[in-house]
Amino acid sequence: MKTVRNLVYGNWLPAVVDDDKAVFSINPTTGEPVAKFHPASEKMVNDAVAAARRAFNKWRLTPAPHRGEILYKAAELLVARKQELGELVTTEMGKVIKEGLSDVQEAIDMAYYMAGEGRRLQGETVPSELKNKDAKSVREPIGVFGLITPWNFPVAIPSWKIFAALITGNTVVLKPSSDTVACAQVFVQILEHAGVPKGVLNMVVGGGSTVGDWLVRHPGIDGVSFTGSCDVGFGVERLAAAGRKVISTEMGGKNAVIVDNEADVEWAAQGCVWGAFGTAGQRCTAASRIVVLPKVYDQFVEKFVELMKNLQVGDPFTKDVGPVINQAAKDKILNYVGIGLEETATNRKMDIIVNSNMDEVLYRKGTFVPPVIFTGVNPQSPLAQEEIFGPVPVVIRAKNLDHAIDIVNDVEYGLSSAIFTNNVNASARAERDLNTGLVYINAATIGAEIQLPFGGIKATGIGAREAGGRGGALDLYTKWKVVYRDWSGKIQKAQMDE
Repeated sequence: MKTVRNLVYGNWLPAVVDDDKAVFSINPTTGEPVAKFHPASEKMVNDAVAAARRAFNKWRLTPAPHRGEILYKAAELLVARKQELGELVTTEMGKVIKEGLSDVQEAIDMAYYMAGEGRRLQGETVPSELKNKDAKSVREPIGVFGLITPWNFPVAIPSWKIFAALITGNTVVLKPSSDTVACAQVFVQILEHAGVPKGVLNMVVGGGSTVGDWLVRHPGIDGVSFTGSCDVGFGVERLAAAGRKVISTEMGGKNAVIVDNEADVEWAAQGCVWGAFGTAGQRCTAASRIVVLPKVYDQFVEKFVELMKNLQVGDPFTKDVGPVINQAAKDKILNYVGIGLEETATNRKMDIIVNSNMDEVLYRKGTFVPPVIFTGVNPQSPLAQEEIFGPVPVVIRAKNLDHAIDIVNDVEYGLSSAIFTNNVNASARAERDLNTGLVYINAATIGAEIQLPFGGIKATGIGAREAGGRGGALDLYTKWKVVYRDWSGKIQKAQMDE
């Protein structure tokens, strides 16, 4: 079992030494502890912020290409330790091993991408309206960032935030999820070995209502990037606004796939199985609603159910679907299944189909939820409106494409949506009218690439998006400075001089 500590100015420190106060991250497959830690005290959070503040000036003055060289080194170390770290992701978080390895690969991709930004970080140079004068804009770092990350992508999401923050010259205090602290510690240690200087990257562990709250409130924090639930994220937004901090939140989704009358049904069913049951449905972009047009409804449901029933549930190192993260998550998901059963009892159009390919012994040890499909669901049902965050998609019948688009848009979230169709006009209408930050055509609602911005609208979040591209993370972690230089030798008055 690993012991996880807090990193403050290059020192890995325990919060307390009393083992009675230890907290454990648990292997959701077996119920056994993976790591123990002692939550950081408020003083330790203060020390971590002070360390980041102390390191900021030297780091911001380090040339960006040199900062990039450190990230390139981090990428190489991640490549060398990909198997080890991927297996730890599967052990501590429970996603199947192919996804555990892809979690690390995403961090590798992000490291290489953001390292390259060290030789770009473009501003803009424009002509002046006056003689012997030039004008430009440049990016500058904001300061110290508090980064709060979730358990479902315990390496990838910290990499999105940390690499973007560091390449732009900011310093960081990371607070990872308590459910995946071992993954966070190994990842941060790799960055240390890559050459990130003391104080530039710090880490504190503990609960969101204590350690996370202290971090967001702290007057030494200039910006906050949060990924997690809406319940917590709305509070983070309020606290950050009260402190006049830069803020970005990426929260929930109730993502939908439209299966058009002219879709390839086999292709659509495969995409929906991947979108709905990948990571046991524990992605903010998971395909939670499948909106199907009449011509292909019965054919699609038959194929979707067939493919779902073929999934093997169990040990994430050998099976198709692993456990959910913890007992609280399992209880929440099963509560929604109960709501669905009550609706099925009174709605003759509804049906429930359950995957039974489950090892009973392992089921009793771990926090497994077998894949479940509800068909014939009312678009206004809680099953179709609220984020379940588990392997429980619903199938909804739509009258036509306009009706399907209305159903997709009629939720409080706006993260990801998709359409399967061979009709170019239908795809164009969906691209234009689906009110989400991400739109996929003939693909599942999951699978974003790091070179474009990631995020959504409405209750899904606010602020600059994650990852790369215009509107991505570089806009979160930098502020603009406009510089005018006049070498005319006299005072020129813009808009007044001829």
